[in-house]
Amino acid sequence: MYAIIETGGKQYKIRRGDVLRVEKLDAEEGQIVEITKILAIGGEEGLEVGKPFVEDAKVTLKILEHGKGEKILVFKYKPKKKYRKLRGHRQPYTKVSVDDIIA
Repeated sequence: MYAIIETGGKQYKIRRGDVLRVEKLDAEEGQIVEITKILAIGGEEGLEVGKPFVEDAKVTLKILEHGKGEKILVFKYKPKKKYRKLRGHRQPYTKVSVDDIIA
């Protein structure tokens, strides 16, 4: 069984036991979080697609850790004008594991 969920403005295809990085969630490490924005659920009995979300379905995620991703460098310049800017950014993330998919 798999599900397609939406969190942090992105969509993820998940299965039970998967470990993935999502946009930062407001919860403590070790806490269980329920996601109700489920776009589709698939399994042996077929595919169920929501309009826009599947009703009475949820996914439980266990928060493993919070952290920051790799540094992304943004470099701007204009040729022949001696204009150069270098900025860096590290996006915060939450590492979660999928505990259960409830259809």
